[in-house]
Amino acid sequence: MSPTPFGDRLHDQIEARGRLCAGIDPHPALMDAWGMTDSAVGLERFAMTAVEALAGTVTVVKPQSAFFERHGSAGIAVLEKVVTACRDLGTLVLLDVKRGDIGSTAQAYADAYLAPTSPLAGDAVTVSPYLGMGSLDPFLDTAAQHGGGVFVLALTSNPEGPQFQHARVGPDGPNGAGRTVAGTVLDAVRRRNAGVGPGGLGSVGAVVGATIGETDEDLDVAGPLLVPGIGAQGGSVADVRRIFGPAARLVLPSSSREILGAGPDKHALRDAALRAADAFADLAV
Repeated sequence: MSPTPFGDRLHDQIEARGRLCAGIDPHPALMDAWGMTDSAVGLERFAMTAVEALAGTVTVVKPQSAFFERHGSAGIAVLEKVVTACRDLGTLVLLDVKRGDIGSTAQAYADAYLAPTSPLAGDAVTVSPYLGMGSLDPFLDTAAQHGGGVFVLALTSNPEGPQFQHARVGPDGPNGAGRTVAGTVLDAVRRRNAGVGPGGLGSVGAVVGATIGETDEDLDVAGPLLVPGIGAQGGSVADVRRIFGPAARLVLPSSSREILGAGPDKHALRDAALRAADAFADLAV
């Protein structure tokens, strides 16, 4: 029996719990604010407090792998616990790892984060396309095989992003004259979601920041749009409506610091997450 595609599972969860993606980013400053040491022990207390508050409440939990990796093997063990606990509570896990490589190395990353036999396997993963879209085939194929999702970096909100993302392919380029790099990424994501029915949601998404300002790109990729930068980074519901227009129905707003700043009290964390979800409740669906 084929696994249920990630896009279908995400669609159902959005209808049940709203469209918020809550980040778990154990930043040293946040750990300090919570009164926890910057150690593997503090990391576990921080992460599992967030899991207990958020999993089962929000649609997607997004652990930022780097903040776990900085604690070495003990940190990875904590990340495994986070993934398992969230999935046991019925919350989708998007591993924010932004991997990108070629050949067997890309396949090894895909197996680590998307194959059910891996203790780190989540429901979806973020990836970088800047070694070429073809380099992402191991991620995309492994995700399709196991009912997982892939979110491809397209229009990020960091100030350095436009140097590459807004660059245009020349007349002799493989993707046509004058097309932006971001546009070619969005086109590739859209092609991967071909065949998704009206109102459906593909399993391949794109990452588009809430603070990118205006864009002429077609953001309707027939799959989910992970939108970081909400809350503490300045992005708002009004920004999402203006930037995404009709594609707002695909938006999965992501908030980390705005929610985590309410900790370590679990009730306060949960309330902050619910408020953030409510703010986006009336986006077009």
